[in-house]
Amino acid sequence: MPKKFFVTGGCAVSSVSPLNAFDAALVKAGIAQCNLVPVSSILPPDAEKVEPVEITPGTVTFCVMARMDGDPGERIGAGIGWGWAEKPDGLRYGFVAEAHGYKDFKSLEREIFESLKEMARIRGMKLINYDVKMESLSIPKDMYGCAVAALVFVPWGFEETLRKVPFQAGLPAELEETAEKSQIRKNRL
Repeated sequence: MPKKFFVTGGCAVSSVSPLNAFDAALVKAGIAQCNLVPVSSILPPDAEKVEPVEITPGTVTFCVMARMDGDPGERIGAGIGWGWAEKPDGLRYGFVAEAHGYKDFKSLEREIFESLKEMARIRGMKLINYDVKMESLSIPKDMYGCAVAALVFVPWGFEETLRKVPFQAGLPAELEETAEKSQIRKNRL
């Protein structure tokens, strides 16, 4: 079971297709070289957040991802939230929630918070704290857009040799200035 994870995100546009906008958003997030496998939303009790790492191209990589595609003139957003909850007997583990849509940061964060609270409630747990990573984009004329936010589990072989990845590298200049600023917020309850 992976014990380390990182959180990342990116927004991008393409004049070619929604798929190319998604691919460019993954490049900006630093995970385009991975074979991404979606998993559900539980963090192990001993999971640890680390800085993003460079993962070898082609590695099968587990993640929880929020994705929103859009067309010219639309405002889109995607966000991921992770938090820790505790049972009355002291058992503690984490949850991950995604949100996406034609939304701003405030709407995304509210939806994520409500989802995390409900995940804890239906398990008889209390949400202790949570953090969010959100991306938002206003898509220019004649372009397709994509916003992604992801919680990425560090593959086992990389846990011993964590390497920082140079994020935001590799995109043409005209795609670099399309996204609003990313937001990461820490919240204690």
